[in-house]
Amino acid sequence: MKLITYDDGKVGRIDGDEVVRLDVPTMRAWFERGGADETSERSALADVKLRAPIVPKKFFHTAGNFREHEDESKNVDWSHQIAPWINFFQNVDAIVGSDEPVVYPEHLTEELDYELELAVVLKKAGKWFSPEEAMDYVGGYVIFNDITARDIQRGEMRSGVFSFCKAIDTFCPLGPWIVTPDEIPDPHDLAMELRVNGERRQESHSSRMSVTIPEILSNFSALGYSAGDVLSTGTVAGVAGFKSPEERARLYLRPGDVVEAEIERIGVLRNPVVSWQDGHGEPAPPRIRPWGEDA
Repeated sequence: MKLITYDDGKVGRIDGDEVVRLDVPTMRAWFERGGADETSERSALADVKLRAPIVPKKFFHTAGNFREHEDESKNVDWSHQIAPWINFFQNVDAIVGSDEPVVYPEHLTEELDYELELAVVLKKAGKWFSPEEAMDYVGGYVIFNDITARDIQRGEMRSGVFSFCKAIDTFCPLGPWIVTPDEIPDPHDLAMELRVNGERRQESHSSRMSVTIPEILSNFSALGYSAGDVLSTGTVAGVAGFKSPEERARLYLRPGDVVEAEIERIGVLRNPVVSWQDGHGEPAPPRIRPWGEDA
């Protein structure tokens, strides 16, 4: 089943070319209640406006899980390695849905990057459970594009902690919908690809995770999950920021770009990049010194 949030916040499931509205106020409530009845309201899928499928109470970031990404990070002079089992939280106010714009904050960054990730939606609350129990907590899967300001991250990495670089408004595209586990029998058998303006930038497979989804879910269960929480599983190789200086200049995102993040069996999360002016209707604020520059 594919679950969506659409138009003014309605919740529904996709039925062929139509959307069947579900009798629940939010997607989080759908998971909290363990489901909901269908209403008689149906709409053509082509006629609805997709929104971010869910705004979780907590958004758990996993970093360093794909070691191919850690390997490529050695191409640049980071002050700290991208170690496995890094966990931090996303700013849920930064979430946008499919076809919604990523607003380029040119007063903050000149190095806007992309990161394709598979994310897991928790179907129920839980704490302190084992890897063997973990899949009982999975309610679905969704695509996440972890937009990152690399110049800000470079400065944050001096302390080994990064968050601001990924938490700016619109830096958290999530979608296009949540696919329930009955449609994805093995989440470690999914092809993954990210394209910018049709050019392939990232290509990998979910089998290349260094630790499995049950292990990740169990490990972070010590922090406690709520129904509808989202947990990312890390990005794959191919980000712009870890290329050569010449390649980076060409590959960093700019207004006018269109990013398509695709994961097999889930779909395509598509987001245009727009200028601050186009996104907010006014010029960007004065330039702020990037964290990566010497103070």
